Amino acid sequence: MRRLLFSLLVPAGALVASCSHADTIKVLTAGAFKQVVVAMAPAFEARTGHTLDIQNDTAGALVKRVGAGERFDVLMLTPGALKTLAAEGRVVPDSVTPLAQVGIGVAVKSGAPRPRIDSVADFKQALLDARKVAYIDPAAGGSSGIYLDGLFQKMGIADAIRAKAVLVPGGLVAERVVTGEADLAVHQISEILPVSGAVLVGPLPEEIQNTTTYAGAVSSDTVHAAAGRSFLATMAGPDAAAVLAAKGMTPAR
Repeated sequence: MRRLLFSLLVPAGALVASCSHADTIKVLTAGAFKQVVVAMAPAFEARTGHTLDIQNDTAGALVKRVGAGERFDVLMLTPGALKTLAAEGRVVPDSVTPLAQVGIGVAVKSGAPRPRIDSVADFKQALLDARKVAYIDPAAGGSSGIYLDGLFQKMGIADAIRAKAVLVPGGLVAERVVTGEADLAVHQISEILPVSGAVLVGPLPEEIQNTTTYAGAVSSDTVHAAAGRSFLATMAGPDAAAVLAAKGMTPAR
């Protein structure tokens, strides 16, 4: 009887030991990369037993949150921002992993006329013809909003665009064309594709395109370093390529 009880208890004990290694991994991600993280999460959780707590914000806001001491396990940001945080001791330098890149596109409401944006002149005219133009508020720290603010100045239309700008503090800018608040939405392509009722007209002309690269890193003070590195390996692995393509991104070069 003792032998029988022992044989029954050993597998149960092994199962408990296995489950005890399952961690909750807090992932902070810049808004444009959130769609990829969310899409990759279920398979990672099923394979490892870990749970992902995914939180997103603009790149600038995340830098401020981390700088203020917010705890996290994995951080998805631009390589430049991660390099700075690594120098400050916030993330582990050798954990920084290039993941993906994405360009900026233009969206309109489904069924609305699609403006020509094939050339810089076409894009400029489309902006000037629009009643309202939605993009990320540069003050919120979103990379696309900061770039566009500078681009409009270089194009000589900054004042005209600001007068009719719908500045979005964060989230999916293309939602503003669905609600009718704007005629055009200019945002990273990965943030346009998920919006039901919005249509991607196309990317910005190559001469003025701004490609953002995203990378990931593990926190310097995480107690889940191994799980965090495992997640980064998954995000940079071959299974991520199809997800990136579906979300309007390409693997980092």
